[in-house]
Amino acid sequence: MIKNNLLRKQYTLNETNYQLKIPMELDACIPEDDCVRLIRQFVEEMDLTALYGTYERMPSEKYASPEIMLKIMLYAYHERKDVSSRTIEKNCKRDINYMYLLEGRKAPDHAAIARFRTKHFAKCARHFMAQMTKFLIELEQVTATEVFIDGTKIESAANRYTFVWRKAVSKHQARFLQKTALLVGDIIQRQELKPLWQKQVKKKHVKKILKKLRAKADEESLDFVCGRGHIKTQLQRDIEALEAALEKLKEYEKKLHICADRGSYAKTDPDATFMHMKEDHMKNGQLKAGYNIQIGVESEYIVGVGAFSNRTDVQTLIPFLNRIKRHTQRKVEQVIADAGYESKENYLYLKENGQKSFIKPQNYEISKTRKYKSNPYRVENMTYDKENDSYICPNGDVLHFAYSRTERTSSGYEVESRYYRNESCEGCPHYGKCHKSERGFREIRITPQFVENRKESLANILTDEGVLLRKNRSIQVEGVFGILKQDYNFRRFLVRGKRRIETQFFLLAFAFNVEKLKNRQKSGRCGQDLFPLKAV
Repeated sequence: MIKNNLLRKQYTLNETNYQLKIPMELDACIPEDDCVRLIRQFVEEMDLTALYGTYERMPSEKYASPEIMLKIMLYAYHERKDVSSRTIEKNCKRDINYMYLLEGRKAPDHAAIARFRTKHFAKCARHFMAQMTKFLIELEQVTATEVFIDGTKIESAANRYTFVWRKAVSKHQARFLQKTALLVGDIIQRQELKPLWQKQVKKKHVKKILKKLRAKADEESLDFVCGRGHIKTQLQRDIEALEAALEKLKEYEKKLHICADRGSYAKTDPDATFMHMKEDHMKNGQLKAGYNIQIGVESEYIVGVGAFSNRTDVQTLIPFLNRIKRHTQRKVEQVIADAGYESKENYLYLKENGQKSFIKPQNYEISKTRKYKSNPYRVENMTYDKENDSYICPNGDVLHFAYSRTERTSSGYEVESRYYRNESCEGCPHYGKCHKSERGFREIRITPQFVENRKESLANILTDEGVLLRKNRSIQVEGVFGILKQDYNFRRFLVRGKRRIETQFFLLAFAFNVEKLKNRQKSGRCGQDLFPLKAV
């Protein structure tokens, strides 16, 4: 008894002494150059009207305000650790930096954190991204003259084996329509209905027959039965068979509608598309559900973010640049991208908007090889007669202009293609090497606008400015992806849906920009927009 009292007294004294040693001001425990101070200052300078507008009722004073919640989320993504809502809740109760941001308020629970991220911040994430870019321009950190664009694929949180392929769905739909046509024919004959004159049975025909059968059931006052001990009438069986067929047809149409112009999607995340990833845990080129994340970088800062379901980058450039222009209210003068963005419509878009193109042509590397230059069968190496508007093949035959065709791209641009052909390749010693057509003559297609724009872009990247910008694209935008994937260990999204994953990447971009600002101020590199070329 005495021993227990002494131990309890000693524990109380030690606890009292320990409590007296803790500073009463958390501000004294945090270094002056800690990034948590910069995040707090940065958020306090922002206009949070849009964020507060997402709340119908403000939280009480003892709980974290929307401003404090934003500070906590930004700092959580800056920490490069687990950013799940439960981990952030635990850090708010244990980490002194989180307590510093809470300003004496009660730590939010994981439900409040998840709700803030998906319901409140998601509605104004792009607005904050544009606001951050304007701040960087005012601080003379961003020049607003050029943007380096690149994309990477990041895996979705969807299950890996919940794929739906559009080709498979279309094939099964066609087979099921044949079975449905036989079923409808048997029902029409059995129920003595008016036959259909259409060769191909569609969903509207099934609905029409089903409506007639239900009307017939109402006239006969048919009592629908089910379960053991009940015998269904033939009319009830036919109605149930058509209802099941109709539901199956609706299921096929829904899957094709979700696919849209994609080739696949995931059942647990319909916005995600199955594509090849650099991280292949099976080592067999397995496709995974993911997103194509596009970013725009200026002076090492992320100024634009976009999530797309396209597996390639070529169709993401125009909507991505439109998004930057719409949210930042400015138009970049120079666009620097790799060969994956080269297309007719992208060239036309940049030319119409007065933006200088620094896109590397897809044949840039191969065009420098001796094999490419010495191949006489390539259109690029054939002689063009401008006066007669014709091409001369290696055998000396003339390919005259045959016809032209105007094509409309996916973005609505009209592109004219010109076709040239000769009379016959019979007896030509180059037959089989020049082309593999079995029509007996060679036909080539030329798109004058695309050829002209490609030459112009090639001339731009070969200038001293173009070489400098291409080198900086490799350093800046690819360097950002390297930091996010390697240092931040961000290789897979935690949420599902395009809007939610965009929100998560916006938070990551905010945290990256704040840390980049701190590092540039610390190293004295403010105002240095481009990395100079190394002297040879």
